[in-house]
Amino acid sequence: MVCKVLGRLERMRVPLPAANMMTESIKILFLGNFNMPYLIIWLRFYQRFKARILRFFIFLILICPLICPLMSTDSALPSVNLSLNAPNDPKQLVTTLNVIALLTLLVLAPSLILVMTSFTRLIVVFSFLRTALGTQQTPPTQILVSLSLILTFFIMEPSLKKAYDTGIKPYMDKKISYTEAFEKSALPFKEFMLKNTREKDLALFFRIRNLPNPKTPNDVSLSVLIPAFMISELKTAFQIGFLLYLPFLVIDMVISSILMAMGMMMLPPVMISLPFKILVFILVDGFNLLTENLVASFKMV
Repeated sequence: MVCKVLGRLERMRVPLPAANMMTESIKILFLGNFNMPYLIIWLRFYQRFKARILRFFIFLILICPLICPLMSTDSALPSVNLSLNAPNDPKQLVTTLNVIALLTLLVLAPSLILVMTSFTRLIVVFSFLRTALGTQQTPPTQILVSLSLILTFFIMEPSLKKAYDTGIKPYMDKKISYTEAFEKSALPFKEFMLKNTREKDLALFFRIRNLPNPKTPNDVSLSVLIPAFMISELKTAFQIGFLLYLPFLVIDMVISSILMAMGMMMLPPVMISLPFKILVFILVDGFNLLTENLVASFKMV
């Protein structure tokens, strides 16, 4: 913008002293370091060349109506028409609703990964491990989430394969309806959750909903099974976290007692115990041992 104004001044053939003053004023106004003397210079210049400045702005006002239509025709947007018409064929409406339901399911897919798989137990246990070690943000949260997702896929692979073979593939081959495909695809996940849910947690939600006790696993609805599975997974994860904390707590207590006996009470015990906790975890091959027991703690389909 400064360059355009300076070019305009040259075309106006402003006297050199006034042009230099105007140039400095414009640089100060647009580039910073504004002070009162330059404002006075600006006002004096405006009073001297007021007529030319007014003619310049009048020229801009007159030429704008001619330029704007040309710009609007060059960048014309395509017209968009929205209409709500009742379909002639009822099957067309059903297909549209099925597509909307499928898109909604895809949006909720991350939440379903959290509530219907082994992800909850894995991520909570790994978070407990990082806190027990006292390594702050090491490993990073992204690494823990990625590791949990990979182990979740490993644990849930039989259920995913069964859901694809019994529900998704027949539906893609147009052998079963959308409703049957959903029920058959959800059945392997339902079996997995039933095997890893405590009866006490399941009975809690049946009692809250005032529902009769189920006679068969098929009588358990997903609306009751999913919250029961979640609190059961959290309880199991906290139990494993407690067992993880114990050896590292012992190391902290031993280091703290040694420091107090040596009279080094001002030295933080966590700073000294951290290398020993990492060393112990490496010597027992902690990640191998923890991963093996975590995977073995699930009852797979």
